[in-house]
Amino acid sequence: MLSMMLALSLVLGILPLLGVAWTLMNGMITTVDGLFMSLILLTLSAVFLLNAYWEMQDSGMLGKKKAVAPAPKSPAVKAS
Repeated sequence: MLSMMLALSLVLGILPLLGVAWTLMNGMITTVDGLFMSLILLTLSAVFLLNAYWEMQDSGMLGKKKAVAPAPKSPAVKAS
C-alpha cells in the first residue's frame, strides 16, 4: 500500500508537468515569463519526484536493499 507521503509526492510531482505542457501549448514559452515559469515548475516537479523515488526506495518498492558488509577485522598487533 502506498504511504500518504509517497502518494502526495507523486501527485505534486506530476501537477507541475501539466503546467509546463499548458505553457507549451499556449505558446507562452517564447516569453521570458513563460521560460522562467517553466523552469520553476520543472524544479518543483524534480524535487517532489526525487522525494517519491526516495520513499519508494525506503519502502522496498525499488530494487533490493544492499546489505553493508562489516569491515574486516585487522589482526591484533603484538607489542614487543
